[in-house]
Amino acid sequence: MHCRQSLFISIVFSTFLFFVAPALSAQITSQQKIELTQKEDSLTPLAKLIIQSEDASVRFRSDSLFTRMLVRSLRIPNSFYFPFDSLTTVSRLYSPDSTFRIFTWQVSRDEQIHRRHGAIQMKTTDGSLKLFPLIDRSNLIVSQQDTVTNNEWWIGSIYYKIILKEHLGKKFYTFLGYDEHSIRSTKKRIEVMHFNENGSPIFGGVFFNFSQDSILQKDKSRYWIEYKKNGNARLLYDEEMDLIMVEHLISETNEPVKKFTYIPDGDYEGFKWIKGKWQHIEKVFNFKLEDGQAPAEIPLNKGG
Repeated sequence: MHCRQSLFISIVFSTFLFFVAPALSAQITSQQKIELTQKEDSLTPLAKLIIQSEDASVRFRSDSLFTRMLVRSLRIPNSFYFPFDSLTTVSRLYSPDSTFRIFTWQVSRDEQIHRRHGAIQMKTTDGSLKLFPLIDRSNLIVSQQDTVTNNEWWIGSIYYKIILKEHLGKKFYTFLGYDEHSIRSTKKRIEVMHFNENGSPIFGGVFFNFSQDSILQKDKSRYWIEYKKNGNARLLYDEEMDLIMVEHLISETNEPVKKFTYIPDGDYEGFKWIKGKWQHIEKVFNFKLEDGQAPAEIPLNKGG
């Protein structure tokens, strides 16, 4: 139960902290709101069972029922504008430009095997449903840092933040995500998504650049940190500095090949959006933070 409880806490925190409803919610009618509220009342207990049930068979059955019922709910016209506030164990994020929203959640067989599920709901002019299911193929994708995927080959995460950036007139959406991963370690991931010419989502691409590092690395399609279970490593976006902040990790046992030994050391690295890529900054601050402190000083490298 320990993994499921930590996931539950993480999702609840992320949902309430980062959920933003679109400003155009007035487009939904009173009757549609009544229908959607009724659907939500049925979805809520299923969503909780996916996380909280002690029985794996109940979790998987609840997940199957929840998925089918959610799709039926989203087929109600103008469902895009209904927040589904009661689904506190499901991450629900609107893009900063309110062109889509993304649902992500997780079902666990045990403390070692986890599967993520999700869907991208597009905003449509007539209120009809346009949905891209997210199919977690993490266990089939060997080179995850270098692979470009689509919604049917998704590297599953529970997303807690979307950052909108533009380059050459095209929009790119950067997701910050959480992955329960295993009984010994947790992952947090940064991944860029854009829509292709057909309007379909594409995940990954050569968006992470390390050309300014002291030790040269090749560009990557996605970036993540892996650390000791409950190590509480931070990966967040600082609006004021316009930086993705990543807490630096070290092996507490001096065994760098064992990611489950990694813990935060109080220092921060980061990423700055420059010319269509996230440029890696090896050391954001010129000092290490003491326990309990949050990033507050002027970064060494502001980028541009």
